[in-house]
Amino acid sequence: MPIVIMSLATALIIIWLVLLGKVSREDWASAAYSKVYDNIAAINKLKAKGKTRKEKLKRFRGAAAVGIRLFSKDTEKEIKKLEAVNQNLQSGNIKSVSIFSMPGYVLQRESKTIGRGGLHKAITAKSYELYGKKNAAYKSKQLLAKLLSYPLIGVAFTLALGALLLGLDSTTAGMAILGIGTILILVLIYAMYDELSDRVKKRRNTISRQFPGVVSKLALLVTSGMIMDRAWMETAYSRESELYMEMRKTAEELDNLVRPEIAYSSFIARCNTKETARLASAIMQNLSKGNAEIGRLLKNMAHEAWQERRSTAKRDAEKANAKLMIPTMLLLIAILVMLMVPIAMNFSGI
Repeated sequence: MPIVIMSLATALIIIWLVLLGKVSREDWASAAYSKVYDNIAAINKLKAKGKTRKEKLKRFRGAAAVGIRLFSKDTEKEIKKLEAVNQNLQSGNIKSVSIFSMPGYVLQRESKTIGRGGLHKAITAKSYELYGKKNAAYKSKQLLAKLLSYPLIGVAFTLALGALLLGLDSTTAGMAILGIGTILILVLIYAMYDELSDRVKKRRNTISRQFPGVVSKLALLVTSGMIMDRAWMETAYSRESELYMEMRKTAEELDNLVRPEIAYSSFIARCNTKETARLASAIMQNLSKGNAEIGRLLKNMAHEAWQERRSTAKRDAEKANAKLMIPTMLLLIAILVMLMVPIAMNFSGI
């Protein structure tokens, strides 16, 4: 039994190593690009964090400010470190790229079933919403490479460790490692894909929550006499959040003389919510009709959006109350136990 398991683990490791040996320059370049993108995203988060920290420091003076500086992480050092990594990657130094996911790039390149299959298409569609058209292909390759490569090496080492324990007559520990370890690795791999779906779902919900404010502002600006393109731009640059950022991308495309139909169609694909699709479709249909018609449509849309927002908030509140019932009941049971145990002990003493 241990010999068979060890042979299977060895076979998986050999497959992983063979695939690693087939990694091409194209694969390394794709992985490096994704790494650079991830670092840029991390840098932007650190800059936002540093900005928030500076604003907080302005409110404090003396010892309090010194204490906050001491216990806060130095974001500037982390930013410089990530920027140095990006410079090395862009100059061709790929030492910071992890080799553990590289066999997954080979499998995608050599197998059309994997590289162009249903899973790849699903990941690419979600990546398009999160990262945009330019980066979706690279990020989808990165995630799929991890989903393909990590199970090979993870299950291989789990089987090897389990076989080793079985060989040392630790049957219980060996079987536990084989069963629980393998299941845990597969669950973690699935969690990586599920995280992408969860991020997309949260983003769509955020866009839906922001929509009533956006369409109300557009309606106000258009009915006051502002042309649609200008109203769109004014709204897009009024806040820093998901829907406004997507509107900003559309405004930039319109400034670069991209046809309105193409720009608004891209906006629909990036947001992928029924509200934004309806808004962009209404704008495209009324481009030649002037502000009077589109103004009325936007007013009606804003009224409906706020009604839907109230209904959604009510449903969310009901769900929250239902979830709170479980801990409330558990707390009630605990209190009853604390009250009844002393009473029961007193009766038993009598």
